[in-house]
Amino acid sequence: MKAKKLKYRRILLKLSGEALAGTAGHGLDPAVCSRIAREIAGVRAMGAEIGIVIGGGNFLRGASARGIPRVTADTMGMLATVINSLALRKFLEQAGCSACVLTAVSVQGAGEYFTADKAQEYLAEGSVVIIAGGTGNPFFTTDTAAALRCAEIGADALLKATKVDGIYDSDPVKNRSARKYDRITYAEALSRKLRIMDATAFSFCSENNIPIIIFKLAETGNLRKCIEGKRVGSIVTTGG
Repeated sequence: MKAKKLKYRRILLKLSGEALAGTAGHGLDPAVCSRIAREIAGVRAMGAEIGIVIGGGNFLRGASARGIPRVTADTMGMLATVINSLALRKFLEQAGCSACVLTAVSVQGAGEYFTADKAQEYLAEGSVVIIAGGTGNPFFTTDTAAALRCAEIGADALLKATKVDGIYDSDPVKNRSARKYDRITYAEALSRKLRIMDATAFSFCSENNIPIIIFKLAETGNLRKCIEGKRVGSIVTTGG
């Protein structure tokens, strides 16, 4: 399949750190990481250009609540994203996919310092670009980092992988009657107080007209369906 047939040719994929941990919830699950890498490699082989932002919750979560100052805790979290990014790069390479790590926090030997120009250069060359270190500043989540990087690399959409298959009006795990939204506007999501991303990230996507697709990565083939524009998960847009 050629890239011209893809609805979204360049994407920013947001992964949680927990996504790499599997059922354990912490650390790295090699089998899960390999499966995710194969999914990404398969989409790259179709011609998609892929940027990735990963959280660090599988190594560090809630440090500030345990007596560590927020600025220090956020810096620790940014370093955790570097660990995950380096791991995913290796799993992608094992899957036969060229990948590189760019980081917003300087860690010698971990990757090149992130710039939008450098990221776009690597994307055009065919590498998956994993962007580590969040925004490089405390007080911002990896959701916000993903929204910012999505705009900086000129991606067509932000794809957020979650544990559920889209956006619901309540937790579908706890409420079997929860209503799923296949498509929804930013305004509707705000008025219904749907927690899709943190407020800063959501506002940034709305202001910059970045479509957000919420989908379940654990289901094989969903990432491919997303970039093909097929119905999977839920999408948030300006026009509904």
